[in-house]
Amino acid sequence: MIDIIPAIDLIDGRCVRLTQGDYARTKVYDTNPLDMAKQFADCGVRRLHIVDLDGAKAKQPSKTNLSALERIAAATTLDIEWGGGIKSEDALRSVLNAGASRIICGSIAVEKPECFAEWLHNYGSAHIILGADVRNGRVAVNGWLEQSQMKIEELLHLYIPNGLTQMICTDIAKDGMLQGPDMQLYTGLQQEFPMVDITLSGGISCMHDIQKAQENGIRAVITGKAIYEGKITLKEIEQWLLNA
Repeated sequence: MIDIIPAIDLIDGRCVRLTQGDYARTKVYDTNPLDMAKQFADCGVRRLHIVDLDGAKAKQPSKTNLSALERIAAATTLDIEWGGGIKSEDALRSVLNAGASRIICGSIAVEKPECFAEWLHNYGSAHIILGADVRNGRVAVNGWLEQSQMKIEELLHLYIPNGLTQMICTDIAKDGMLQGPDMQLYTGLQQEFPMVDITLSGGISCMHDIQKAQENGIRAVITGKAIYEGKITLKEIEQWLLNA
């Protein structure tokens, strides 16, 4: 059964969503992150995806958003994965200490491969996730603000020998658009790299998209804006999980 992972994106401790990774196209939701996390947990969700957008831009975790993480971790039993601003081992440890169980590393994997490989070895593949945010076939870094020349397949080939088992791939062109994901992209990656659990992120618009992803062998999906905009209800997620 495919794993549904709801997303909470944070700016200044508030739930927001960007459109196509553009900070100028930010929508703030009047939802407390802790309340939202509790609602996810209550409907049977086991895993939560949190992105520190302030941290991604500042290149270090936001203290305000880390406080939100601490509250969520203390009040729920959710398996929390966290991305944004992880540029040093001190930053990584601060996020783990605040309650995350998995750390998403994107820019560091492109810019400092030796460092990321060392983290994989020291902390284990169960706790370190490769985050690959893709635009026009290339990996974007630093909160999607900069474009690298690295292809996603190159990243996977680079780190699989170091024990990589988890990757989140975000299609920036689809993210926040509610138009459905590029299923061919994710299906192709999962088939080419069966030893890695590849999570689809970007474009989920309804439960049908999740059903289609499962039929195509995708192992996990992240959905955010579809929930906040009412395209996917918590009741639908609960029913899906009950029927799993």
